[in-house]
Amino acid sequence: MTDLYAELVRLQHEGQACALCTITKTSGSTPGKVTMKMLVRRDGSFVGTVGGGCLEAEVLEAALAAMRDERPRTLNFALNERDYPDSGLLCGGQLEIFVEPIVVPRLVLFGGGHVSSAIARIAHMAGFHVSVADDRAGFATRERHPDADECLCAEFAELARRVTPCDDAYLIAVTRGHDKDGEVLEALWRAGARPKYLGMIGSRAKRVQLFEQLATRGVPREFLERVRTPMGLAIGARTHEEIAVSVVAEMIQWRRLGPSSGATPGSAAAPSDPNCRPR
Repeated sequence: MTDLYAELVRLQHEGQACALCTITKTSGSTPGKVTMKMLVRRDGSFVGTVGGGCLEAEVLEAALAAMRDERPRTLNFALNERDYPDSGLLCGGQLEIFVEPIVVPRLVLFGGGHVSSAIARIAHMAGFHVSVADDRAGFATRERHPDADECLCAEFAELARRVTPCDDAYLIAVTRGHDKDGEVLEALWRAGARPKYLGMIGSRAKRVQLFEQLATRGVPREFLERVRTPMGLAIGARTHEEIAVSVVAEMIQWRRLGPSSGATPGSAAAPSDPNCRPR
């Protein structure tokens, strides 16, 4: 049997979201008792129990919703045949369950250059699980990116397929050139990626030119409109470290306040186009 707390630690270490559901109060006859717990993974599988049956199914749905919006919630249940006519519940008790989302935001940086290293350092400090991915072995190492949680090396198409199961990830294309950035975006689209945040380093001029090329290769406008480029908040950033601060600040803004809190894509860069700095 998998130990609930050991599994929680494992999921956090891997940057995987989960939700801890705990019975906090009961009255009358109930199948679950106070402090019983169920740990729900992102894919809907779980460890532990809060009583089973239809009650557990509702808790599971609430746990998945809590992981999506990163908001805890308290659930109250009256266990009777009237409220659950198909359940056969006759115990008549009541219980309260606290659902606590435990989310470590996952950032994948496609490209292992100087800007990527700076973003990895700042994002790690801000609590992100950071992966640096490059198609060159020498640029995807822990020596080069000591603040990354993992370094991945493969063709960008393969790397894109690896991250697509995670629909709450923050993905950034910051490779060694415009063509490779476009390769990453196309690969993410073809792999069916639906990230929470999708950014690409570059100027407004690059955005227009590259997006036209991607459109001719079949990448739909709806996908391209999601790309933040120039990326980051408009703080007049110039150095790699300043760019990293602006990008991580924007990701935090999206995480805590939602996408609607930010400017439209392409409007965040300062007039000097700091996203065009060497990588």
